[in-house]
Amino acid sequence: MSNLKSKYYDIVIPKMRAEFCYINDHEIPKIKKIQMSSGLGLNAQNKTYLQNAIEEFRIISGQQPVLTKAKKSIAGFKIREGMPLGLFVTLRREKMFFFLEKLIKLVLPRIRDFRGLNPTNFDKNGNYNLGITEQLVFPELNYDNVEQLRGFTITIVTSAKTIKESYFLLKELGFPFAKME
Repeated sequence: MSNLKSKYYDIVIPKMRAEFCYINDHEIPKIKKIQMSSGLGLNAQNKTYLQNAIEEFRIISGQQPVLTKAKKSIAGFKIREGMPLGLFVTLRREKMFFFLEKLIKLVLPRIRDFRGLNPTNFDKNGNYNLGITEQLVFPELNYDNVEQLRGFTITIVTSAKTIKESYFLLKELGFPFAKME
């Protein structure tokens, strides 16, 4: 069991129960999954670019990414049906907690000029979205092997009903949110 998962069960659940007065244990919000996605655009037509992107995504997430393809042709964007456009990975259970711990303790502190996560990036369902502009902040990747910088989006899906519950959950797990002004 990861340190973050044990922290969730030992510390966060009692704090949330006291803060929001939950009656049933199933009401307490938890993190359901983490989705990472990256749009490659027309660069996905280049086989070596696509293979490098898939390999880097696999190293970062710990599992094989799924290739997304265009559903229909759009002539204005030079896109044909079935053309590869992006990658995504869904992490659940143990892999999710290991990735979150790595994100909080290793990756976010390595971002240049990092002043905390934006606390307004929650959607109305209590899910949190953050963007990583370059993949080099992940310690698994070797700087010499990276040919081109690629950014991606990380979505943390929670079972919280409100933004306040989700913010409290992520804050207690150790997310470094910036101060609200």
